[in-house]
Order: sequence, then C-alpha cells, then structure tokens
Amino acid sequence: MATTRRSKLNALYTRLPPGAPITSEDLAGLGISADLAVHYVRAGWLTRLMRGVFCRPNDTLALHPSLLVLQRRFEGLHVGGKSALDWYGVRQYVAQQPVLQLYGWTAGHLPEWFTERFPAEYHRKRLFNEQPRALLHVGQFEKRSEAPQVSAPERALLELLSEVGVRQPLQEARELVESAYNLRADVLRDLLQRCTSVKTVRLCLQLGREAALPWVDKLDPATLPTGSGRSWVSRSADGLLVLKA
Repeated sequence: MATTRRSKLNALYTRLPPGAPITSEDLAGLGISADLAVHYVRAGWLTRLMRGVFCRPNDTLALHPSLLVLQRRFEGLHVGGKSALDWYGVRQYVAQQPVLQLYGWTAGHLPEWFTERFPAEYHRKRLFNEQPRALLHVGQFEKRSEAPQVSAPERALLELLSEVGVRQPLQEARELVESAYNLRADVLRDLLQRCTSVKTVRLCLQLGREAALPWVDKLDPATLPTGSGRSWVSRSADGLLVLKA
C-alpha cells in the first residue's frame, strides 16, 4: 500500500508543474482518492488551499495556471477591462500592485487562496448579447494553449467604459481611449451592435470622436444601439456625464 501511495505521489509530482494548483477532479484523474489526498496533506506532501484545491508544499502559485482553475469554477470567467488592456500594453501608468479585473457570467466570490496572492476583483457582467460558452471576442491570451481566457482589446475597452460612473474614473477612461489607437473597427462594430448598454455605446463613440481616432470614422452610429434621440445623463463622482445620441 505504501509503495502504491508513493507511486501515485511520484506520478502527481511529475504531472503537476510548479506553480499550478490542482483540484480534486485532477487528483481523481490520477487515481488519487479523496482519502488518499487527505493522507498526502497530513504527511505534508500536499498543501490544501481550500476544499477541493491543493498545491505543492511551499509552492509559489503562478497567475496563469491559477486562472485556469478558476475558469473551471466560474462560468464565462475571463480577464477583461483595464487588466486586459494592460496585458496588451494599453496603459497610462504602471500601478505598483494593479488589481486584476475579472469578469464572469454568474455571481460569485473569488476564493481567498487566489486573492491573497493576486489582488483581484470579480464582476458579474452581461454587457453583450452572447452565451457564456461562446463569449464574443474572448480567447486564450496570445493564443497559447495553456493561457487563461482574456478579452480582445476592443471588448476590454467596452468593459472598461461600462464601469465609468460606477467604479471607473472618466478621465482615466478617456486617456486609455486615446491610447487605443489601433483598435479594429470591424471587431468593435460587432461588439457595439450586440452591446446591451446604451451608455457604453455612446461613450465609446463620443470619446473616440474627441480623440479623433481612426476607427471611429468607420463606425456608423445609425447601425448601433445608441437608444433614443434624447441625451443620456448621469451624475457621478466625476460630475455630470452627458452623452448625446
């Protein structure tokens, strides 16, 4: 029995790369039962992060494999908004410890084992007419096979703009729009046409015009969901925000 346990542990360590959490489902796939996992934890061969999630003892978890574990537990989870823009190099400044912006389809709370290592916020957001298993313009970062899901720059910008007046300062959003010079008009058009937020659509067009960005001239407001002919008005910490149709 001891030899079998040691053999399974060796197989686990061979299959588990440094920095990667492992779940009970992963352990079961390696023939390691829940009882055997408990034995490994008590023996100091595994560290329990939370119920059903483990790692190597004294291991420093890496962000990307940790996000892959979260993606299995949060439907539609992906890196988005300001964080996704930052990953693509669209930023105004580098924060000492930026807060990772994660978006998903359903309500939930990030586990402590993750937020203690990677300061992050999770937002349930349904900004587009889409399905959680087929998110619009969301894919593996840099198309790498073991990379987490991340918004394309065009989607990330709209996710950022949707937060203006809530938790996103308008001035910073304006500066980031000015930096988003190379957005693809066809991708942005596809997202805007399926966007459920009139504010987000109008703000994208208005800030794009203010910055005279090349992609804004390729967007026809008449084909986008800009709402009624009346101005959209909102009061926030930034003051009064008026978005014309």
